[in-house]
Amino acid sequence: MSAIEQTEAARPRGTRLPRRARRNQLLGAAQEVFVAQGYHAAAMDDIAERAGVSKPVLYQHFPGKLDLYLALLDQHCEALLQSVRSALASTTDNKQRVAATMDAYFAYVEDPGGAFRLVFESDLTNEPAVRERVDKVSLECAEAISEVIAEDTGLSKDESMLLAVGLGGVSQVVARYWLSSESTVPRETAVQLLTSLAWKGIAGFPLHGADGQ
Repeated sequence: MSAIEQTEAARPRGTRLPRRARRNQLLGAAQEVFVAQGYHAAAMDDIAERAGVSKPVLYQHFPGKLDLYLALLDQHCEALLQSVRSALASTTDNKQRVAATMDAYFAYVEDPGGAFRLVFESDLTNEPAVRERVDKVSLECAEAISEVIAEDTGLSKDESMLLAVGLGGVSQVVARYWLSSESTVPRETAVQLLTSLAWKGIAGFPLHGADGQ
């Protein structure tokens, strides 16, 4: 169940919930408000109202708006990283790996909760704690991709990392454009097109140790 669904399920005011369930409820409400209004326009009053709780209950779990935002950012950065890692581990066929990784970014961006906006389109990127988290997840996703590239091609760590940063960057930028432009291209087709573009480049690096290469 997503954070948004947990919010809907747990919204009635006055219901006593276990601490973890209450925290998830508040995070779901905060996600709705932050995605709709942005960080600066959002108010703790709005989040408490959306969650169906009093402000004191909200402050029991999160001392301030930034604490709440960072907790939500941590949750969704980790979700993206796990999606990329799962995509890389889903097959040993490298072309399919590229497609799965591209699709992980598209799926993340297409999620109806709009969490990707907190990670890639935040209006709080000048806040060091936010910038640190966004940079960290981008780096960790690239590192996961680079490990596969280095293992399969024999390229150095730095060379593999450059390629990985490029693949990850292209994936998230194109996925965001695809969504924001309301493209008529179906997601599956968009992923296939981007995979074809990326594969024609990455396939030019020979497999490490392959005979005749």
